[in-house]
Amino acid sequence: MGHKGVPEIQPWRLLQGRLDEESPLTPTAILIIVLCCFIILENLLVLISVWRNKKFHSAMFIFIGNLAFSDLMAGSAFIANIVLSGPATFRLTPIQWFVREGTAFTTLAASVFSLLAIAIERHVAITKVKVYSSDKNCRMMLLIGACWVISAIIGGLPILSWNCMSDLEKCSTVLPLYSKSYIVFVVTIFTVILFSIVVLYVRIYRIVRSSHAEKASSQTMALLRTVTFVLGAFIICWLPAFTILLIDASCARKSCPILYQSKYFFAFATLNSAINPLIYTLRSKDMRKEFLRVLCCWGMMGQGKPAERCMIPLRSSSSLERCTPKQDLPTLSFMKEHSTFV
Repeated sequence: MGHKGVPEIQPWRLLQGRLDEESPLTPTAILIIVLCCFIILENLLVLISVWRNKKFHSAMFIFIGNLAFSDLMAGSAFIANIVLSGPATFRLTPIQWFVREGTAFTTLAASVFSLLAIAIERHVAITKVKVYSSDKNCRMMLLIGACWVISAIIGGLPILSWNCMSDLEKCSTVLPLYSKSYIVFVVTIFTVILFSIVVLYVRIYRIVRSSHAEKASSQTMALLRTVTFVLGAFIICWLPAFTILLIDASCARKSCPILYQSKYFFAFATLNSAINPLIYTLRSKDMRKEFLRVLCCWGMMGQGKPAERCMIPLRSSSSLERCTPKQDLPTLSFMKEHSTFV
């Protein structure tokens, strides 16, 4: 479905009555922007930690880094979405609107596919299947690249023609230029993938509890629990948003008032991008150490002290001394409070 011959202003009629009374930067919107800035910073911290410490250069942590990058992009996309919402929407062309919303869908799809990649990697590790050989880095990069290419295609389908601009009666209420059929397609795809991930984790748990359970190391079980928590957090945070999208697809326009409060459901979903780094730090002692190491280096640079060594990737997480000379440690008061992580 294209939009040839359809006046550009016509689709915006679907927003009338919903945007007229909205301000682009309400107190709630400002609070969400602050949350998104926090999301960007903490996921940037995850990426720097994975890059710096060679101990995190395994397939598992590379995929976690990819998930952190998608969360970082999600925070950025949500900020752009808020700033360009409300009355600002009327100043956008349909193409710009599709880019605004498509970016958010792309980052969501990347998160889902990253979770799938992590589940596959855990399954491979538990079953001891030798999938990753000497070219494992190439395989991982191809998998991550495929994750983003497929995500971009899913997010870009509406701009390529799968939209409702030639048939406004089939338009979504939550996402006015999106076809209801496209929304059902996206939610269905994500649901099938999430169900597949759950099945993989059930299989992994059964393998671990089988006769080979004694072969599973405590570190393997800890990683398994961590990614299970990540999956659970994703489902809890996004289930309300998926539900509101399915209600949207089944409701006639203006017949379901709850759809006009959809922004709160998506704001709640955004919390998932903030929760993931917290799960990593709470579940992984090594990640906590690395976070402190990065914060230590940032503290040094903030105080104008030499921090050339901070940019050197680490081979392990043995001590904070690689980041900071011993004589400099007392100047950073927060280090004393967290010395148990070292």
